[in-house]
Amino acid sequence: MNKIVVQPQDFDLNAEVSLARGTDSNIGAVVSFVGTVRDLEGESIQKMTLEHYPGMTEKALESIANQAKNRWEIGNITIIHRVGDLQINDQIVLVITTSTHRQSAFESCEFIMDYLKTQAPFWKKEHTENESKWVEAKASDNKQKDRWR
Repeated sequence: MNKIVVQPQDFDLNAEVSLARGTDSNIGAVVSFVGTVRDLEGESIQKMTLEHYPGMTEKALESIANQAKNRWEIGNITIIHRVGDLQINDQIVLVITTSTHRQSAFESCEFIMDYLKTQAPFWKKEHTENESKWVEAKASDNKQKDRWR
């Protein structure tokens, strides 16, 4: 099962892990990643605004989840990505993967995050005291994604 959600509301990590595990007695590993809004050194970020294209974004996230399922033997995948105005330390994204074994769960979770950072249609704008600017994917993000080819 894939759970794909794009929402402005925060999420509860413990509740989502419990839902992803369900009652499947074959699940031996649950891996989760939570990304948060951070204040980069010297930037003095006040908030971050995330925008998306409804419908298209969910399809892209579903495609990324399905690519992970085609590469690894994994059970459930949860991807929750927030949109709207977020403050420093707010949760932005949650990825959960379940599997019989830990290696598949770890690798698939990392794969999904690498693809979310570079392939998912989200637009991020950082707001400081003096300016607002759109954030582009970093070369290091693309390098991380390229290692999965």
